[in-house]
Amino acid sequence: MENGLEFQGYSFGYENTAGGEVVFSTAMVGYPESLTDPSYSGQILCITYPSIGNYGVMNDCLDNGISKYFESDKIHVKALVISDYSFDYSHWNAAKSLDQWLKEEKVPGLFGIDTRALTKVLREEGAMLGKIVPEGFSADFEPYNPNTENQVGIVSCKEIIRYGKGEKKVVLLDCGVKNNILRCLIKRNIELIRVPWNYDFNQLEYDGLFISNGPGNPEFCTEAVEHIKVAMEKCKPICGICMGNQLLSKAAGAKTFKLKYGHRSHNQPVRMAGTSRCFITSQNHGYAVDGSTLGSDWEELFVNMNDGTNEGIRHKSKPFFSAQFHPEAASGPTDTEFLFDDFIKLL
Repeated sequence: MENGLEFQGYSFGYENTAGGEVVFSTAMVGYPESLTDPSYSGQILCITYPSIGNYGVMNDCLDNGISKYFESDKIHVKALVISDYSFDYSHWNAAKSLDQWLKEEKVPGLFGIDTRALTKVLREEGAMLGKIVPEGFSADFEPYNPNTENQVGIVSCKEIIRYGKGEKKVVLLDCGVKNNILRCLIKRNIELIRVPWNYDFNQLEYDGLFISNGPGNPEFCTEAVEHIKVAMEKCKPICGICMGNQLLSKAAGAKTFKLKYGHRSHNQPVRMAGTSRCFITSQNHGYAVDGSTLGSDWEELFVNMNDGTNEGIRHKSKPFFSAQFHPEAASGPTDTEFLFDDFIKLL
């Protein structure tokens, strides 16, 4: 670890060194979804739930050109750290073990770690860089720091991709979109136009703009922010999720900051601002919006009930809103999937 702490465990998956930002997630299930979530790009993921691998890895297939069970087409974490690895797995749709999958994707794994102790360190001192070094490998290397590079540019699509058919056209600004966001939009009978993060989508004809989730520091996404500002002048509906909340906020003039250890779990409670209506949400982000820097035309839409940080914004008179959490939430709560319906109604 960056602070000098060492944890010794057992290697599984791909046997090689790895370095990245060490973060933790408290989700009980969903390791295939988490590992393929682009928002984990550049990070070593520590899962706090004690037993991982017990239901293996599903036999995947494509539906509408999208992976049916995974959140992207590959594993994005630099490495996986867990407490107990289940060598035996059982699930009706399992095709391989987690160990085999990590080997195929060339991602190192480490088990036998006191993940509770590691998580307590990260909670007290904040997310930090770390590296995994198997016995016999040299430890003489600097761990990769994802905060110094544009992670959105790494995981975003490189060309325009179209999905579905419908009377309404939605441009999806791909900052590292999860597949379930694509699924949730397509099933609402719209034509979806997925564009790279820095593409000038304002040259397209569309009825609404959707800004996806994504990894890393929003400060790197200046091109996307400028394009969103132009889109806001058209007054067409805009919705953002996770990174989308941060980029919409920046386009509105607000500031963002790095959280101490981020929100990564399926059990984050949020409250709809100005009401007593609360939701349990799934989240994965290391940066947040400073709600106090929003302009007078904007207001907070949701607030985190654990630490009071911003969980969404909305314009007071125009059809713009966003959420910091994941309403599509595979694999997590789906309590807030109505936000997709709210967006579609605005088109």
